[in-house]
Amino acid sequence: MSQDSILPIHSPTNSLDNAQRYPPIPLMSPDRSDKPRDVPAATGIAQLTVHIPSAFKENVGKGQDNDRTSKPRWRTAEFYFYYVIFILAVPVMAWIPISLSQASHPNYAYYSRRLSPGWFHGRMVDNSDAQYRSFRNNVPILCKAALGYLVIKYFTRRFRTIHANVVLSLIMVVALHGSSSVKILLIMAANYTIATKTAGSKLGPLLTWAFNGAVLFANEIYQGYSFGSILPFLSFLDAYSGAYPAWHVMFNITMLRLISFNMDYHWSRHTTTNSDADVSKMTDKERTSTPHNAADYSVLNYIAYVLYPSLYIAGPIMTFNDFMWQFKQPLLIETRFKIMYAIRFIFCFLTMEYILHYMYMVAIKDRKAWVGDSPAEVAMIGFWNLIIMWLKLLIPWRFFRLWALLDGVDPPENMVRCMANNYSTFGFWRSWHRSYNLWIIRYIYIPMGGAKNVFVNTVLVFSFVALWHDLTFRLLAWGWLVSLFVVPEIIASILLPPKKYSKYPWYRHVCAVGGVMNILMMMAANLVGFVVGTEGVAFFFSQLFGTMEGLRFMILCSFCLFVGVQLMFEYREEELRQGIVRRC
Repeated sequence: MSQDSILPIHSPTNSLDNAQRYPPIPLMSPDRSDKPRDVPAATGIAQLTVHIPSAFKENVGKGQDNDRTSKPRWRTAEFYFYYVIFILAVPVMAWIPISLSQASHPNYAYYSRRLSPGWFHGRMVDNSDAQYRSFRNNVPILCKAALGYLVIKYFTRRFRTIHANVVLSLIMVVALHGSSSVKILLIMAANYTIATKTAGSKLGPLLTWAFNGAVLFANEIYQGYSFGSILPFLSFLDAYSGAYPAWHVMFNITMLRLISFNMDYHWSRHTTTNSDADVSKMTDKERTSTPHNAADYSVLNYIAYVLYPSLYIAGPIMTFNDFMWQFKQPLLIETRFKIMYAIRFIFCFLTMEYILHYMYMVAIKDRKAWVGDSPAEVAMIGFWNLIIMWLKLLIPWRFFRLWALLDGVDPPENMVRCMANNYSTFGFWRSWHRSYNLWIIRYIYIPMGGAKNVFVNTVLVFSFVALWHDLTFRLLAWGWLVSLFVVPEIIASILLPPKKYSKYPWYRHVCAVGGVMNILMMMAANLVGFVVGTEGVAFFFSQLFGTMEGLRFMILCSFCLFVGVQLMFEYREEELRQGIVRRC
């Protein structure tokens, strides 16, 4: 497996023979239906967005007379005009990066060395992004690992004990990290000790956060600390590094599970448990918030959760409570849903392949090969780098979620919307890395006061998110920018609340103008944090706002974004008519 970074992108007295053995998958409790949950499916254009069962709300959108929905605008003269603009603008947005990626372009020589031989129509491929390359190059190995794991689980399903999960998890970690797996297990042991010794006390959360924060910083400073640097006579162990020696890179995700386990265990001491709860009738939120018996917070369950193979490398992130409810009473996930999800993954993967073969945006960005480019071309370099960033995260997350779904585990969907289908700052972060967002809400935002201190909590949350991704000023600047950019939306929602003004025809258009501003600010913030940094964004701004040609382009661009936001509004109205409330 490639050594490149994959993604920067839970009771000692328990009786194992009794409490740790769960019924085989085919067996159901007497009052539990053996049919998959009856969750409605989206229809029409709303099917384009990935299916999220918890998004369906009863008594919402039941017909056009519902107060929360409007009559469809798809066939109005206004929207036919929008369709014309859309049909004209989108091909141009695709043609510009393709033209910049031709061998005949004057800047081609500046970045051509970053390209690799491709497999599509004789084209070179831009495989220069180290993060996505580590996934793309290892897709065959990952598919074999997933297949082997699922085959073993299939033949051992009649003996559904936690022991099988623990053994498979330990084998996977040793194969990935070699001797460094000992470091992971030692950290896990220390965290588990904190959980069991302080659960229920005020000291528990404090020690949990302090310990995991210290480990996160130490991992970054010492780069996973080699055995030789700790004790010279152990240096021989560094030779057994496994398929992926950089264990500390993946530990950022692991840390979230460690905190989840400790906090769920801590809160279970203050909450009444319901061991007879029927998982098939529980929502994902209920599985997350409903605690287990003390015996379920055992060391074997802890290991099985933290090192669960399907989600270990990159997530999505599940809470310990949710994981254990699904392990004890496996959900019945429809075969059709799994097939359609696999088709979605393949489509997204092939879309990325097409982009990497025809749009060399990452190589151009890395080499700053934009000399002489027009403001429109510079803008498209930034835009398509954001699209590639979205896809390079979405594809691994959907692969690992698909693996989990095939194993009978339903983790949260990480990417709900396309990156280009967002106009709200808050909505964007609810749909982008959604499982991480849910984790932050449960373990940081709500405990710190939630909406009572919305701005302070927003700064705190995005500062944590930035430092969790990477201990650099660039990411910290991104976090502060995002915190600043949510202020206009907060102020607008106070001055122009929808309950008071949504009935007026002008309200939708004013909101669309605000949506355009939000999109421009979100693009700027993410370009700073994840694409070109502050210097690159300063250059982009000088080209777009420092010249007459750039200003003319920005006016045209803003108009096109206005049209796009109107289509986004109507798309969400269509979802609302079907009883779908995604809040993003």
